[in-house]
Formats: sequence, C-alpha cells, structure tokens
Amino acid sequence: MVLTLIAFVFIMLFLGIPIYIGLIFSTILCLLLFTDISPMIAIQRAFGGIDKFVLMSLPFYILTASAMDVGGLSRRILRLARMLVGHFAGGHAMTVQVASMFFGALSGSSPATVAAIGKIMYPELLRLKYPRGFASGLIIQSGAVSLLIPPSVTLIMYASATDTSVGALFMGGLCVGVVFGLAMLAYVYFQSRRSGFPKEERNWRELWSAVKESSWALGVPLVIILGIGLGIFTPTEAAGVSTVYALFVGMFIYKEIDLKKLYQLLIVSAKTSAQVMILIAAASSFGWILTVGQGPQMLAQFLNENFHSSWLFLLFLNIALLILGMFLEASIALIVIGPLILPSAVALGIDPVHLGIVMCFNLAIGTFTPPFGLNIFVGQSVTGLSIREMAPGLMEFIAVSILVLFAVTYMPFISTFLPNLIYS
Repeated sequence: MVLTLIAFVFIMLFLGIPIYIGLIFSTILCLLLFTDISPMIAIQRAFGGIDKFVLMSLPFYILTASAMDVGGLSRRILRLARMLVGHFAGGHAMTVQVASMFFGALSGSSPATVAAIGKIMYPELLRLKYPRGFASGLIIQSGAVSLLIPPSVTLIMYASATDTSVGALFMGGLCVGVVFGLAMLAYVYFQSRRSGFPKEERNWRELWSAVKESSWALGVPLVIILGIGLGIFTPTEAAGVSTVYALFVGMFIYKEIDLKKLYQLLIVSAKTSAQVMILIAAASSFGWILTVGQGPQMLAQFLNENFHSSWLFLLFLNIALLILGMFLEASIALIVIGPLILPSAVALGIDPVHLGIVMCFNLAIGTFTPPFGLNIFVGQSVTGLSIREMAPGLMEFIAVSILVLFAVTYMPFISTFLPNLIYS
C-alpha cells in the first residue's frame, strides 16, 4: 500500500494537480482500495493535523511579513545593507546577501525574499556590469537563508510534525543561518576581488542615516529573537507581539500603511495562511495513512539494518534530501519525511533540533536547485532569463552551499549550541 500511495502522489504532481489535492486524494484512494476504513477518517485526520497550539503562530508571522513588506521595509533594509558592506569589493553583490538575511528574518519566506530583493537589485547589478549568470544565481540563492533564520515558517512546520520545540529550532536556525550567510558573503567577496567588481566609498553620514531610518524595522526580528531567547515570550506570543509592532510601525512610524492597504494586506495574509494550513492538513492525513501502511516501520527497519552510525545515516539523509529537494517543496518534504526518520535518528543519538536544521538546510538548497526549485521560477520572473541561462551561475552557489551543509551536518554544535545554552 505504501508504494502505491507514493506512486499516486508523484503521478498527480507530474500531472500538475495541486499538492494538497494530490495528498488527500491519494490517502482516500488507498483507504478505499486497501482497507475497510471509512474515507471520512482522512478528513478527520486532516483537521487533527492543524489542531495544534504551535500552529497558532503561523498566521501572525505571515501577517507580520505582509505588514513590513507593504510598509516599505525592503527599501530601508536594502539601503542599510548597502551602507554596511557597499565599501567592500563587490559591495552591491554583498548587499544582496546581507539584505536577504535581514529580510528573511522579517518575512520567513524564501520566494518573498527573492522577489523583494531581486526586483530592486538585479537591474542595479546589471548596470554595474556584473555577469548575468552570477547576478541571477546570487539573487535566487539569497532567499534560501529565509528557511533557516527565524521566524522560519518551515521550521514551525517541522516542529508541528515532530513535536520539537519551536524556540529551540529558531535558536538553532539563527546560528546556522548566520553561518550560511557569512559563507556566501566570503565567496562573493572572493569572486569580486578576483573579477574586479566595483565598490563604493564609505559615507559615514549616509550610514548613520540608514541606521536611523531602518531602526524601527529591525525591531521586528529583535522582538522575536530576543523575546524568545530571553524567555519573555513563547514563540506563539512573540508572533502576536511582532504583528502588533509591525502594524504600529507601518501605520504610525513609516506611515506607509493606510486603512485601504491594511485591508488588502489582511486579505493577502489570510489567503497565504489558508494555503499553508490546508497543506499541513493534507500532509497530516497523508502521514497517517503512511503509518497505517507500516511506512515508518519499514523505513526504520531499512535504516537500522543498513546504517549503524550517525555519520552514515546523516550522509544518506543529505544525499536523499538534496535529490528530493529538487522536486518537492520544502514544507511538504519536512512534514512527510520528518516524522518518518525521527525515531531512527534519535536511536542513533542525533538531536531532534540538529536533525530539523539539517533537513531544513538541505531543502533550502533545493529551493534554488534545478529543475524545479521554487526560487528559480521566482527568479525567472525577476530576471527574464531561462533556466539554461541561469544554471551555470547557480551551480557555483550550490557547490558552496553543499560545503556549508556538510560542515553543519558533522559539527552539530553549530545548530545546538544556542538552544542548549538557553533551554538546558
């Protein structure tokens, strides 16, 4: 039954059927063909999948991202990033990465980061004679850090699927996201020095002006990270506080959100929240039928028989997820695969937080890996280039990302140091 279930899902994906319909329909079909269980159970399991306290934070984080985007956040963040790194070789290219780290900490969305930063910076990079392949690859990969830096929607979904602490995942994701971003900055700087890309003169007055102008916007990640890290808020409470703060800043400080824009962003946020929730519901039902069909037990038996060390287990996991990430959206892969492999990982002594960060990192790379990486399609709309034109530039960033991935995988203290410090 398990193989038939998975085959149904992949057939529907290749037919272009929406993922949530494919998951629910495959579940109901397998119930009708292989069991005498009422198909209504699939719907009950779907509702049960979203009836979780941790998921209360999702709509708030999504609304926060919408409020800060409509409130002119990306423009202010980009200006601050340019003032911070523009005086280095390849300063404009480094600005893309720094701005994406800031913006990812506010939106939690990889495609949103690519779209917001790319629309502004891609024409600027071309004007400064950066190669199209390098510029497009830089912008497309830059959004991946949003899956790691809090408030990552992907980490929340992993937490929901595996009953892992959201706060611990956020702290681990923060450390790994910063390491990933710094590695990309180092690579961009190296390439810029070698290729002679331009830099700007540092203007201390402009820097101070950019800091003052963006200080209110930067308060959002501070509210989330410091509030959770210092134990002032739970992750769910931090989501609500950040929403109130973001709306206050957008309406009364920057004054770029009026009542009409407020109504529009509420509608957009509600639609986005509904899309995420129905995906979680469908994946929960799908995961349940996998369990009924002994899928987790078969996978656990295979892993236990073939992988007797955490080193080999993590190597297999990385290879498998890098391949799956080319075809599956990150949140789906985490929701479906996370609960299946968690028992075997824990049995080998792998920390659930470390496992979640490694999985999320793999799937972050998948967002800009051909042929179906989501950020690639967003990048196409921004750059107007075909996948064939963008692929050479993407490959160099993929190679650097994989090197960082293996460092994070086999040096677990990178992802567990801060969670252990705060929650031990």
